Amino acid sequence: MSKDAVDTAQAATRTDVAQAPADAGDAGYSKDLKARHVNMIAIGGAIGTGLFLGAGGRLHNAGPALALAYLVCGIFAFFVVRALGELVLYRPSSGSFVSYAREFLGEKGAYVAGWMYFLNWSTTGIADITAIALYTHYWSMFTSIPQWVLALIALAVVLAVNLISVKIFGEMEFWFAIIKVATLVGFMLIGIFLLATRHEVGGHTPGLSVINDHGGVFPHGLMPVVLVMQGVIFAYAALELVGVAAGETAEPEKVVPRAVNSIMWRVGLLYVGSVVLLALLLPGSVYSADESPFVTVLSKIGIPAAGDVMNLVVLTAAMSSLNSGLYSTGRILRSMATAGSAPRFTARMNRSQVPYGGILLTCAVCVLGVGLNYLMPSQAFEIVLNVASLGIVSTWVIIMICHLVFVRRAKAGLVTRPSFRLPGSPVTEITTIAFLLAVLALMWNDPEVGRKTLLLIPVIAAMLVAGWFAVRRRVVRNGDQELTELTK
Repeated sequence: MSKDAVDTAQAATRTDVAQAPADAGDAGYSKDLKARHVNMIAIGGAIGTGLFLGAGGRLHNAGPALALAYLVCGIFAFFVVRALGELVLYRPSSGSFVSYAREFLGEKGAYVAGWMYFLNWSTTGIADITAIALYTHYWSMFTSIPQWVLALIALAVVLAVNLISVKIFGEMEFWFAIIKVATLVGFMLIGIFLLATRHEVGGHTPGLSVINDHGGVFPHGLMPVVLVMQGVIFAYAALELVGVAAGETAEPEKVVPRAVNSIMWRVGLLYVGSVVLLALLLPGSVYSADESPFVTVLSKIGIPAAGDVMNLVVLTAAMSSLNSGLYSTGRILRSMATAGSAPRFTARMNRSQVPYGGILLTCAVCVLGVGLNYLMPSQAFEIVLNVASLGIVSTWVIIMICHLVFVRRAKAGLVTRPSFRLPGSPVTEITTIAFLLAVLALMWNDPEVGRKTLLLIPVIAAMLVAGWFAVRRRVVRNGDQELTELTK
């Protein structure tokens, strides 16, 4: 339903202008997610393969300054989630930012927001099942099984979990997050002990001397730090899941502020803290993209089975990401389907109140990823990861634009802002949007990966335009029907 239709309906019915229009896509959901589920979904969204695996290659390229990159990106990620949290308390919706884009930017805005988010998670899903297959091959008993078979098995398992019920999804994410947090805390305790006792690690004495004797904080200059920003932002992808999950919790006004506010210190402690520890324990040149940096450290001090334990944790992180992707795209696509901008079958729900149509569509794209694993097993992960980064940046930009319009309408007396607010509006939103767009622009300086990713933007834009012309009549028809119901 477009913002013009909403305004017309409000005028026609002479209702309170502060009342938020309901999203038809929110009907039929259970409220089975508890506070502990949402809190752990928030943590799980902030901790994934981007840290457990990706930090190794980034430390090698950027050096200790990687901690600064994680801090800066973490602050802007927090702004995005805080803005989304305010919108959630204004009107909880399982359609999340797509529902808010529909209200504040119109149907075209919701269409772009939804399909770019679908692009992000469907390609991330391909990356996840590829990663799961690669991590499973670490153990010799699985090396004889083709990579594409392992990818297909992983997809089938997570699909089954998502289709059973939202409560099972919440439980699975809860325990995935527990494993990830426990691993990070355990490593940090070991790292602090090594620092305090100055225990030798791989021939190096931990401390500031490790940084000072190997080129300082910026051993390769500023540009490598800037270039890793794209990967760092991708590492924070999934934080916006808090907004989607809020639509299926009974008390979002209590749960969401607590979950959102806790993200900042968790990011500071777990992400930045662990990267600082890694930089103090070993020179950046020792780490590599082929191995988890945590495995590198633990193997240097002779901890038995360090590789097996960390590989299991990274495998858990990839399964968690795939699980979250199927969950969120199912809800987002249902919201879009009720408005007419997604296929009708994606609005269907099963007896457990799970939108199975949207989940199956995401799985269909992931099956294409299984084919990619069959054709190009060595390149599949890198190809889809770059496409996914475009999706998450566009999603975050749309969230901030929605919040800008929301604040403007609040100042005009059309809506009421909750007490839980994004500080510094509109400067915070504008600065965050500028930062995200700058990260995209600077990707041009990376000819191998970044430039090829940017060249996909015109292709994606053309596909979005063609898709809009294919669905716009249905969108208008659905909007007119909703308007008729509102004015009865």
